[in-house]
Amino acid sequence: MRNRLLPDDLTFGAVLHACSSLAILGHGRMVHGCVIRHGFLARVYIGNGLVNMYAKCGDLEGSNLAFNDIYEKDLVSFNAMLFAFGLHGKATQALQLYEDMVASGIKPDKVTFIGLFLTCSHSGLIDKGREFFESMKLVHRLSFNMDHEACMVDMLGRGGYLSEAKDLVIKHSKTGDVTSSCEPLLGACSTHSEVETGTNVGATLIDLEPRKETSYYVLLSNLYCTRGRWKEAEMVRKAMVDEGLKKIPGCSWIEVGNKVTAFFAGQSQPCMEELYTTLHFLELEMRHHCFIDCEN
Repeated sequence: MRNRLLPDDLTFGAVLHACSSLAILGHGRMVHGCVIRHGFLARVYIGNGLVNMYAKCGDLEGSNLAFNDIYEKDLVSFNAMLFAFGLHGKATQALQLYEDMVASGIKPDKVTFIGLFLTCSHSGLIDKGREFFESMKLVHRLSFNMDHEACMVDMLGRGGYLSEAKDLVIKHSKTGDVTSSCEPLLGACSTHSEVETGTNVGATLIDLEPRKETSYYVLLSNLYCTRGRWKEAEMVRKAMVDEGLKKIPGCSWIEVGNKVTAFFAGQSQPCMEELYTTLHFLELEMRHHCFIDCEN
């Protein structure tokens, strides 16, 4: 723009995607303002980008407003809003949106069902997820791929239906990459301390991709530790070291005043003392009688 070249819809789409990936809400809102100023708000492509950007940045209200501003909504519009509701744990709104979409004559696609499975998984709607899984093929004539199977395994695993999740992995192992389905199954086994199934799945994943994912080694080692099988846990950790793999530290970040600050597990920050003081203050506030009374 400094060169007096005006942006087009592709320009705004690319910038909104960047804001979504970095979760920088402040910049995203500024881009939204530019979209309005240059008269691109009516473009469905831009509207879909705004829905996605606000959702990824944690502003569900902004995402919903951007969705309502789209005059002629397409399938991508509904899918973006469906993912937004699912991402924020709003299962009721997500399922209602799906019903509205179908009632309006827009047919769901494979992406739609991934959003539905994720919504059901994170909200514990196991029966509803099973219903969608069946209707995907029988009603809408859509074939499953490895992403749908992985979502279903994740949903069943989160709900504690490990046997059913395992059967699903075995059933669909011949149709695609078994790795994508085994990953959530291993995570579920770790969550529910299911050592026998978890050790078999973990060993399978390591055999398939010994140099790829440190998470396989870490989860398998933790599984052994839950049952006091320290020797096996140590062997898994040693195998990870022998492959030259290192555990990637967890990372989170926040945006304050248009500045993004990242936090890595095990690494100190310049303002750690202030952070600990603030956390201590928040802990005292949460122990206040008014909060305790609200919980009761």
